[in-house]
Amino acid sequence: MESHWSHGEVLKVVFPILDGEDLCSCMSVCRQWRDTARDDYLWKRICSKRWPSICKKPPPSLSYYKLFVTVSAPRQPQPLLPAKLSFTDLDFYFDIWSDEKLIFSEAVSGSTLLTGIKNPPSGMSESLRAHFGSDDYKMMVQVEPRFTFPLIRNVSVSVIVCRKDTGQMACILNRSPFDYIDWNASKALAYDYLNFSPDHPFVSGIRAWVSLLSLSSNDDSTFDVFGIEVDFRDAAVSENEVLRLLDMLDWK
Repeated sequence: MESHWSHGEVLKVVFPILDGEDLCSCMSVCRQWRDTARDDYLWKRICSKRWPSICKKPPPSLSYYKLFVTVSAPRQPQPLLPAKLSFTDLDFYFDIWSDEKLIFSEAVSGSTLLTGIKNPPSGMSESLRAHFGSDDYKMMVQVEPRFTFPLIRNVSVSVIVCRKDTGQMACILNRSPFDYIDWNASKALAYDYLNFSPDHPFVSGIRAWVSLLSLSSNDDSTFDVFGIEVDFRDAAVSENEVLRLLDMLDWK
């Protein structure tokens, strides 16, 4: 005896074996498919496999279809609000020590740091030259006059930032050692973890990096420094992101 199945009966057989993503796709085919796929019994089966505890005590007035869509929906990136700070509001203070001898000390406006090094010197490594030529966001200051230090010395850096609008100050690095050398890029790097305001208790583990930019040399025992770069590569790679990050510091 030949069996004649209606279209709707076929859907009711096939839909229960689909997963949630495929069932959602079926709902966009036509009205009949959408109405059949909205049956909450189908979604209860799917939810009971993914989150069995939900089915033991389902949220009141919440269909299983809405539960699946709410929990499984892909997270949309949220636009970052404009920063309250600007670089014109900030001054940065750099102090670099070789053992206990001060070898560089300079107060730099935020605008100068943002402008960067417009005329990098010749003699840079290929990697560093490519970095200067890229469109990556950079915060740099030129060292004038240049200084050289032997790599066998203990070299450290402190960076303090001041808000001219409020007169408050915050520490970015405090006598952090340059204990990593990137020979390929001719950089000596130091870092410290940022200290955030108690208003942001769940923000932590973000590092501030300071790089000493050096000219290429055949002498691996000294560094001829012509510039300093600051970045927050763990969390901020644009001007607005950096300013939002700085605004969360523990300003005193």
